[in-house]
Amino acid sequence: MPDFPIRDREFGGSVERMILITGATGTIGSEIVRLLAARGVPHRALTRDPARAGFGPATQVVRGDYDDPDSLAAAVSGADAVFMVNVIGTAAPGAHDKALLAAAEAAGVRRAVKLSAIATGDAAAGRFSAWHVPGEQALRDGPLEWTVLRPSTFAANFLWWAGEIKAGRPVPDQYGGGAQGVVDPADVSAVAVESLLADGHHGRTYTLTGPQALSTPDMAAVAGKVLGRDVAWVGLSREESRASVIASGVPEAGADDVLEGLDFVRAGGNAVVTDDVQQVLGRAPRTFEQWMRAHQDAFA
Repeated sequence: MPDFPIRDREFGGSVERMILITGATGTIGSEIVRLLAARGVPHRALTRDPARAGFGPATQVVRGDYDDPDSLAAAVSGADAVFMVNVIGTAAPGAHDKALLAAAEAAGVRRAVKLSAIATGDAAAGRFSAWHVPGEQALRDGPLEWTVLRPSTFAANFLWWAGEIKAGRPVPDQYGGGAQGVVDPADVSAVAVESLLADGHHGRTYTLTGPQALSTPDMAAVAGKVLGRDVAWVGLSREESRASVIASGVPEAGADDVLEGLDFVRAGGNAVVTDDVQQVLGRAPRTFEQWMRAHQDAFA
């Protein structure tokens, strides 16, 4: 595969070059692609199936497979920075991160930004909290400039309420009233773009949250306000939550791992609010109400 051209120009005091985005068809990656295209920043999207990617003409699409080192080497060739996504359950913890970092280091990539998760490394959050630990450590131990993003629960996760709200049924509270610093994923993507392009983020681990810690009843009230009608909620017991998790498609053997995370929220472990979005973007993070208003058609 031929190398892609690199185009340098000044942008906000930093030099931009080719940016590689992994997880480019996901919630965060697709918005990063959109933001980079809007700003005219050269970028390429890594996907296993370029024919199905559906990106615009400004985006260079490359095939990549973490089990194919040659494809990763071609994808990072000429890149200055990479955005790293490692989806839980797709391989051994850290395996994909390490494969991409090896290719990036060999290609002379300068900077990497990793999408991690809030409470990473906190044993109280359960087994899933260890998923990103090996990848984060490999990044810190390596030669690249690095930034780690640990977002809280995405507002977009609550799109799964749409069916219940449309049917007039109460939305389920699996968190026992536990609050979370629910964050608009668009803010996470915006922080990722700044971390990829601008200096001053090396060695930083950002915990990205919205401006408030919200429980399910809080969010149901916001949804009702935006939609102009009552949105009821119903609490689920731990066993009911387990049944719901399995019904959603999680294998029964993995349901207890998910429940550990739910228990962490129930106990208040995720009731965290930071000003990291404000620090990076120079503006307040978007509220859950702002996210709801932008997506209310999905619930109508």
